[in-house]
Amino acid sequence: MPLSPVSPSTGTEFLRLVQIMAALRSPDGCPWDREQTFRSLGHFVLEEAYEVVDAIDRGDRRALCDEIGDHIFEGVFLAQIAADEGSFAVADSLKAVSDKLVRRHPHVFREDGQVHDATSRERAPSADAALSRWDAQKAQEKAAAGQTAGTLGDLPASLPALLRAYKLGKRAAGVGFDWPDAADVVDKIEEEVAELREALAGTGEARDTGADGDRGAEPGVSAARGMSAARGLSAERAEEEMGDLLFALANLSRKLGIEPEAALRKASQKFTNRFVAMEAAIKASGRRLEDLTIDELEGEWQAIKT
Repeated sequence: MPLSPVSPSTGTEFLRLVQIMAALRSPDGCPWDREQTFRSLGHFVLEEAYEVVDAIDRGDRRALCDEIGDHIFEGVFLAQIAADEGSFAVADSLKAVSDKLVRRHPHVFREDGQVHDATSRERAPSADAALSRWDAQKAQEKAAAGQTAGTLGDLPASLPALLRAYKLGKRAAGVGFDWPDAADVVDKIEEEVAELREALAGTGEARDTGADGDRGAEPGVSAARGMSAARGLSAERAEEEMGDLLFALANLSRKLGIEPEAALRKASQKFTNRFVAMEAAIKASGRRLEDLTIDELEGEWQAIKT
């Protein structure tokens, strides 16, 4: 079966975008666009991706249309830089991803790239089965290319930290290295909270050591040195324990089938909405946030929540 038809304007508009980008990078084009490099565009690519996600979360389809266009543009921009240096062209990127999609969906496509007909198709029994086929094909391709990075080796370090923790746990679970169930992760979280409490309360012993340590100095100076060192050591350990706690929380999300980045975005937005409402209510009453005590602010917060 042939591939599904698409509107002729799709190809027309994509070609127009490629031509516009080539013009912007030409000798007579835009100085800013001509100066950009792969590295300088990196944060713009991330920014546009986040703006796509934001439009999705807000349910704003008009904004989503615009943001998808911006995201596609960043890809075309990077491909044009590559074309300018002679590395590859946008057509090479498009062919690579199309070929990959065909290879990794054998239950949909034949080897020639055409869609299986109803009689010859070997359907994937579920979404999980389709994902397993994808992962298996990906592993075969990497092995054939001599890429033996191991279970965790090809996860980009540039991923958002919470997402990377989630994916690391998922990769490890794929080879059997995982907590038996969510309750075991909760136990781990409670253990990490206890260790964090211990780290936060860990300055007392070091302070005593500092006070007795330098006998040639005045007691007050020695104590101050000890307190400073203790605070530094405690802060370093607290950071480590906080990281362990966040890693465990990311993996509890995984065990519960919750995407942690999405959950945290929703929680942050809920906090933002309530804080903005509280601030507006306080301002409407002729008061200022900074003039209220913490107990008064808590009262206003609870009023907004209800």
